Amino acid sequence: AKYRKYPSLYDRYRLKALAIASYPMYRGIARLLGMDIARHTETVAEEIALLREHYGDYDFFFIHVKATDSRGEDGNFDGKVTVIEELDAMLPQITDLQPDVLVVTGDHSTPAIMASHSWHPVPVILSAPTCRPDMVVYFAERDCIRGGLGRMPMMYLMGQALAHAKRLEKYGA
Repeated sequence: AKYRKYPSLYDRYRLKALAIASYPMYRGIARLLGMDIARHTETVAEEIALLREHYGDYDFFFIHVKATDSRGEDGNFDGKVTVIEELDAMLPQITDLQPDVLVVTGDHSTPAIMASHSWHPVPVILSAPTCRPDMVVYFAERDCIRGGLGRMPMMYLMGQALAHAKRLEKYGA
């Protein structure tokens, strides 16, 4: 393998970023992109506590919850639901911070019925005061496809998040 230099999130977007991730691969990717790396955590609650501890120090937080993927790979549907419900119960601890933008999504789909990664689209929530409301009330694959973002290629997600954070420069008009 050959090391390739990538622009940091700061160089590309002017974002001071912190990665909160327990799995080594995601910590490595975050480091490759110039993010600071938070101390290792074992639970979702510890990850949210780190977010709250460092909230005033950074512009961007990447929080990776490995347990949803692991439960899917194990074929453990009930375990995956439990992790998602645990994270859902902690969302008020994030929204209480009043972020400019909150994005919730996954890097790939891992259906428990397949016990493997799959090609299925992942749901995404992009929440900001500037978002136009849609009719979606559940964060689920089928519901999110009918939402305001539709089935958007994820390569456009960062641009959308930056636009809603009012961090993009206008050109033209």
